[in-house]
Amino acid sequence: MDAPSDVPASRTPDLTVLGGGLAGSEAAWQAAERGLRVRLVEMRPVRTTGAHRTDRLAELVCSNSLGSALPDRAPGILMAELRRMDSLLLRCASDCAVAAGGALAVDRDRFAAAVTAAVGSHPGIELVRGEAVRIPEGPCVVATGPLTSPALAASLAELTGERHLYFFDAIAPVVDGDSIDRTVAFQASRYDRGATEEGDYINCPFTSGEYEAFIDALLAAERIPLKGFEQAIDGGVRAGEGTYFEGCLPIEVLASRGRESLAFGPMRPVGLRDPRTGRRPHAVLQLRREDAAGERYNLVGFQTNLRHAEQDRVFRMIPGLARATFARHGEMHRNTFVNAPRILEPTLQMRARPDVFLAGQLTGVEGYLGNIATGLIAGCNAARIASGAPPLVWPAETMTGALVAAITGADPAYFQPVKASLGILPPLADPPRGKRERAAAYAARAAAALGALLASGPA
Repeated sequence: MDAPSDVPASRTPDLTVLGGGLAGSEAAWQAAERGLRVRLVEMRPVRTTGAHRTDRLAELVCSNSLGSALPDRAPGILMAELRRMDSLLLRCASDCAVAAGGALAVDRDRFAAAVTAAVGSHPGIELVRGEAVRIPEGPCVVATGPLTSPALAASLAELTGERHLYFFDAIAPVVDGDSIDRTVAFQASRYDRGATEEGDYINCPFTSGEYEAFIDALLAAERIPLKGFEQAIDGGVRAGEGTYFEGCLPIEVLASRGRESLAFGPMRPVGLRDPRTGRRPHAVLQLRREDAAGERYNLVGFQTNLRHAEQDRVFRMIPGLARATFARHGEMHRNTFVNAPRILEPTLQMRARPDVFLAGQLTGVEGYLGNIATGLIAGCNAARIASGAPPLVWPAETMTGALVAAITGADPAYFQPVKASLGILPPLADPPRGKRERAAAYAARAAAALGALLASGPA
């Protein structure tokens, strides 16, 4: 392997996978399941990042939710497809699920441990720890994620001939469960749609006055300067509103766009009633379990870049969190991705080097499920090429295929990361009039398209 001396090479692999995150772990597993000898290189703990806290594979550094599991929602459609394609990571997520209403959320520690155990014990996978500083010769999947090391990023930039793009992503805080005031906060799911009778979320209800005071404090709070690891590959930092990913805005940025932005966004109170008043609150912060025991709770939608002391001050203004203790503060980190429409084929192969695949957030796919899906595609297609079969292009009618079509078929001049949504699917030939009926029709068509692909032969 063409890598630094601290990455051992005990055998010659059929495929090298760089990066042990969601996409890399899935790619390594899929390729190994198809008979390839895979070397999976993960730089942690030899080299750490500014966001990760452990050396486990598939560590989730942002939310612990994989999104809605409802069958007619975009994430739910993607989950169904991954399940039918025997995704290792979706299986691990289902085994490590915590109550989250209609969403699939996981105990992040158990999830990472499960993926690490499965991948590490696979006889076809050699897991090595160390930093790869360049793209190796031979078949390779590059899935090094949003915090790709500068040396490897420079190697990838040289190979593609493109400058890297990036945006800034943020993490929501986590509070200790026993520090939540249950005389104020109440347990419920919107419209009583939770998996448990008492409700899957803890809800912190705001009156209009409490909400206005909170917004004033939030807008005046001081933010954290960007860290060294947040700098761009060329050494410059372009921090500004235009570099945030619109699907994961810090709440202070969202609040600056209008005082009611949070009340109509992550704090919308629809489907909830405060048991103390019997009325719908003006706004609600929802807390979601981080672990099965309920020892820690995530502030849903509250990704932030405020200074830690400011988070303590401002977030304790939230009703029910006056004495909250923070198991983790919110943070911001750089998210690197390439200009996929310029450099990638719909098979996720690089045009400049067809034996190299990109997967995960490097491709511009956003969201945990999207990262897993691109890893699955890369691992399957790498195995097909190794066996002499042509690589597959997933049908655009599937959510998996639509994601890849969205990143590889976009206008290179205006390329931005893409999440799973019904809007990226091709239009229906004869769409029903109702919104829910249209969503169900999209889901049915996606299932049929995937069924036809799987029936045509092994992926």
